[in-house]
Amino acid sequence: MPMMKEKILIFGLLLWSIGLWGQSKTIKIYWEDLSQVSSTKKQKTSEKELALSRFNMSWIGDSPTFDARWSDINFAVSRSAVLSQFQWAPASTQEQKRLRGTVLPQEIELIVGSSMARNQIYTTVSFNPFVRRDGRLQKLVSAELNYRHDSSLNNYGSRSLVNSVLDQGQWFRFEIDQTGVYKIDRAFLNSLGMDLGQLDITRLKIYGHGGKPLPLANSENFMFDLPETPIQLVGMEDGTFDTGDYVLFYGQGTMGYDAENDSHFNPYAETAYYYITADGFPGQRVEGMQQPGGTPDLVFNSFQEIKFHEEDTYSPAKVGRQWFGNRFDIQNDQQYVFSFENRLTSEPVEVRVRAAAASDVPTSMQVSVNNVAIDPLNFNAVNDPTLLSVDSFREDFTLSGPSITVDINYNNSGNPSSIGYLDYVRVEATRSLTAGGGQLLFRNNDAPTNSGIVRYDITNAASVTQVWDVTDPFAIKRIANDEALGTFSFKAELGLASRYVALDGSDFLTPSRGSDPIVANQNLKGDLFVGANGQFEDIDYLIVTPSVLWSAANRLANHHREQNGLRVRVVTLQEIYTEFSSGKQDVSAIRNLVRYIYENASGFDQRIKYLCLFGDTSVDYKDRLSGNNNMVPSYHTLSSVDTFNSFMSDDFYGMMDLNEGAMSSSHSLDIAVGRILADTPSLAKTVVDKILSYSNQESFGQWRNNFVIISDDVDVGWEYRALEVTLDSIADRVSAERPSVNVKKIHIDAFQQQTSAGGNRYPQAKEAIENAIELGALIVNYFGHGGEDGLAKEFIYTKETAQDLRNDDRYPCFVTVTCEFSKFDNPLRVTAGELTFWNAQGGAASLITTTRSVSVTLGVDFNTLLSEYLFGFGLDQPPAPSEALRLTKNLIGSNNKRVIFYIGDPAMHLAFPKKQIRLTAINDAPLGVASDTLKALSRVKLSGVVLDPSGNAMPDYSGLLQVKIFDKDLQRATLANDGIRDNGTDYDNDGSTTNLLIMNFKTLGEVLFNGQATVTSGRFDFEFIVPRDIQVPVGEGKVSFYAQRNAQFEDQTGYNLNVLVGGINENAPQDLQGPEIELFMNDDSFISGGTTNDNPILIVKLVDMSGLNTTGGIGHDLVAILDGDTANPFVLNDYYQAGVDDFTKGTAQFKLRDLENGPHSLQVKAWDTYNNSSVSTIDFVVAGGDQLAISRVLNYPNPFVNYTEFWFNHNRPFEPLDVQVQVFTVSGKVVWSHEQTVVTQGYLSRDIIWDGRDDFGDPIGKGVYVYKLSVRSALSGKTAEKYEKLVIL
Repeated sequence: MPMMKEKILIFGLLLWSIGLWGQSKTIKIYWEDLSQVSSTKKQKTSEKELALSRFNMSWIGDSPTFDARWSDINFAVSRSAVLSQFQWAPASTQEQKRLRGTVLPQEIELIVGSSMARNQIYTTVSFNPFVRRDGRLQKLVSAELNYRHDSSLNNYGSRSLVNSVLDQGQWFRFEIDQTGVYKIDRAFLNSLGMDLGQLDITRLKIYGHGGKPLPLANSENFMFDLPETPIQLVGMEDGTFDTGDYVLFYGQGTMGYDAENDSHFNPYAETAYYYITADGFPGQRVEGMQQPGGTPDLVFNSFQEIKFHEEDTYSPAKVGRQWFGNRFDIQNDQQYVFSFENRLTSEPVEVRVRAAAASDVPTSMQVSVNNVAIDPLNFNAVNDPTLLSVDSFREDFTLSGPSITVDINYNNSGNPSSIGYLDYVRVEATRSLTAGGGQLLFRNNDAPTNSGIVRYDITNAASVTQVWDVTDPFAIKRIANDEALGTFSFKAELGLASRYVALDGSDFLTPSRGSDPIVANQNLKGDLFVGANGQFEDIDYLIVTPSVLWSAANRLANHHREQNGLRVRVVTLQEIYTEFSSGKQDVSAIRNLVRYIYENASGFDQRIKYLCLFGDTSVDYKDRLSGNNNMVPSYHTLSSVDTFNSFMSDDFYGMMDLNEGAMSSSHSLDIAVGRILADTPSLAKTVVDKILSYSNQESFGQWRNNFVIISDDVDVGWEYRALEVTLDSIADRVSAERPSVNVKKIHIDAFQQQTSAGGNRYPQAKEAIENAIELGALIVNYFGHGGEDGLAKEFIYTKETAQDLRNDDRYPCFVTVTCEFSKFDNPLRVTAGELTFWNAQGGAASLITTTRSVSVTLGVDFNTLLSEYLFGFGLDQPPAPSEALRLTKNLIGSNNKRVIFYIGDPAMHLAFPKKQIRLTAINDAPLGVASDTLKALSRVKLSGVVLDPSGNAMPDYSGLLQVKIFDKDLQRATLANDGIRDNGTDYDNDGSTTNLLIMNFKTLGEVLFNGQATVTSGRFDFEFIVPRDIQVPVGEGKVSFYAQRNAQFEDQTGYNLNVLVGGINENAPQDLQGPEIELFMNDDSFISGGTTNDNPILIVKLVDMSGLNTTGGIGHDLVAILDGDTANPFVLNDYYQAGVDDFTKGTAQFKLRDLENGPHSLQVKAWDTYNNSSVSTIDFVVAGGDQLAISRVLNYPNPFVNYTEFWFNHNRPFEPLDVQVQVFTVSGKVVWSHEQTVVTQGYLSRDIIWDGRDDFGDPIGKGVYVYKLSVRSALSGKTAEKYEKLVIL
């Protein structure tokens, strides 16, 4: 998130009432700085309402808009909306300055509308709250909004189930490259593979959408199958298709101006496809044109022609769907010449130029037309988040001569790094309507703006055989020039933007066969709703994938079918494009399929809920960037200049109302959308493996009770409340609303900042983050500044961190509403968010993350709103995080919400355990009776029961309980490492405007006991000794339960917040003996001195009759010291867990990171609950990086008679190793050789055995032999070998 100045935040509250005659809503706008809103005022409304209100005001440039959005019970009638009971206030000096030069109305101008998101109606009101009244600039403070409802305004569409035309018959596909009338002869059909022997010409048909992009708006998309285009059969009057006969049809290419894309190119595709068949019903034909009777009101003997120069080669900002062409850097002068035959020089020529520049300083572009200079295009200096400056002009010229020359000179203002880019030069000229040999496409701009009848006069028309009216390409009409008239005339109705083609009988365009003309039958529309039993079946979940990733996508689908009972369909992109956009890539084709499914559900509650876009995407639809990976396209804005407004969004595919599709901020999501980032089958398999493992047996554990928050530090005053206080408040609210969750707070400003050559760093905070993730958490939420390379300017989370995490089977959902952390549409730069998702042995199973810049205001309030849905406040089980994101977005008016994505499987719910586990007794005394206090050094017995969500006992329940008992909450404070003060503004609301901004916050108390117990018949009990190091004052601690049911995929959670902790047991028995310690590296077969990798796992096994102390009392931590570095110990308290039903012994496992190659020594010091200590040491050798290392090579037993095993340590666990053992005589003769591939779970191999016989199966003689053990990594090819001796008796 880029650094942002403190802003004046505007927020409003809307109070709603329903009157007898309609709806009434009170609008109040609070024009105040967020930090100055009094605590009293905050208490009048909820955090959710305040968060919603701050989304209401937005500025686009110097144009302010107030948007409010609320749940409604019906659809608002826009024209019925009226404001009354106004209260005004004068605009502030700052507001007056910002609005200087802005044209403002004298009264509020309302825009009111409603949309539906699944079953919920949302109404939105939008207006500019500033007016000029009586010569003064004023702003609205409050008003009463009244409006009416009308259920007939429902924008929900409905559609009938139909079969695709491709369902039956033989089909062939071909390509075209430009717009015009094409000729297909017998030879061309033969080349496609069509059997002409039994051809029925009456059934010959051509289908296709043409090369134009499909409209974005839902209301403009009504062709949900291949549309048929009329054809003309020439020379087939005898009913046969003979040599010399041919078919004519009008085809639309991909080039030609499209206003929605402000381009002369289709942004998604280079090639247009058409389909042909001779099966099925009779085909459409080009019919005769019916000319209107009467005298013409106008005569057209001219038309307008457009020529252009445009190239879509560069995306300077790597955002948006608008690409640019010619660069102006080395060559700053460029010329473009356009010639028009029979141009009428008396008519004006319209010239448009659009260009852009990227420069640190203002630059300009001088444009002249036929040596007539115009005002230059001016480009502002760019500065993040703006990456490109755009300017354009449109002007009419009266020019002589047949050609128009446009000269462009880029002035880089002396900055050689400045680069100019041309978008396009477009020239529109008027020509005489004169045929000149060849096809003539024509239209007249005056036709749509006039009414009556017009006569078109075409001169030099003797070679013109006919004129086609192609205004509607799917209902073409023709009129013939049978008499070969030199001036050919016809009449038509005015009022339409009519288009025509005058045909020369000897000049037609020729289609191309293409590489794969045969089209297989398919019927998505007809088959999607057919279940396994052949009957209609609704769809819960749709997965859209390229065919190369289909196998992995289908694995995911089968997982949800089998485990969750979802009705899932997997559809390939090519199937969608074939049926919905005639074979060419188009984002609207994908969305139209989703709409078809949504609108054909058997009922509102049966509509599709989840959409997965299974594949990576790119800003480059056409594979121009190196290594492009546009597997499943996303929607990109037309704006392509900055990282705020030029966004991509998969929300496009989830908005189903007829009035949606243009990505307005008021449009609502009907479907929860997610994306799987993968561009190869192997990566897709890795990601699906992670998703499936999220619900396997190994993933169960008490980590599912954990929630980690991470806040950035305070670099400027407003960040104190926006970042630290916001996230801390969310954490406290989660603790209150869902007490079974254990919150780990990592405010990095509560750690000591250190200065390095690369800037300030928080090494302890960074380590705490990595440790918290590897221990496991259901959700990790970071809020603060960030970017593509990681989190915070102090680099507390980097790309390397994302790759090195090893939290297998404990994958969290990462929430990172920070700038560009997962900008995954740039194939030239991998982000930290992507690496977090791709990590095969760690990272995240899903992310709610950003792909562009996000405002701090939105980040603050989005997090507040999201937490309610993500944790399911008031619900037994929260919705899936993708659904939580959908619900949150539907509450927000700002379009900045579009930059937030859900990465992962949208149908995957977070692994919240079920309710409930209850503590029933302490020391056999039922709760409710005077319960014992957990005193230091007292031996305590806790008992409890596992209940179903309704609170009923579960006598058939057996399983394993994990329990954590926390001391009383701790009070902590941030350190104000950067010395930021209030500086005149009371950001912390403590009455002072000069003090350091230090946040006081509470955290969970230290862990008194982390143990396990058996659950039998739904009941359990366990014992432990309370550590001496508790806080002595008596207060309420917390008991946190987690249980996993045996042999079932089921777990439960529970808590108790009333257990009393404090005091000391004066009668505790004496204990003066420290714990027993055993140390291993990576697995318990490790022998001190062995070899490890550079990220080994330290295993500490502890035994003590009084149990172990992990409370972290002063000097009493369970610590590991590496190589004598006592200043930087590894604290292992959080990694220790007692054994099942036995508090006297347990294990701690801790991963060491990035160790240097070579020998190391590690010392562990442990304390029991009485604060007796012990120390133990282990030595090991690191062979990290790409090096393959082996050590401790031996055979056991040695000497032996007829059986021995070959053992060795290595640093490649889980990796296939090719091992060869060769046994030699002392003279060097090989007597036995053996090769075997081994894969070990740890670092010791003992898989190879030998019976003492030679290669021919004969016993070899007694004596001393030498053997060589060689190891080769099957993955890296690295090798290692050792020689040792053995003795045969």
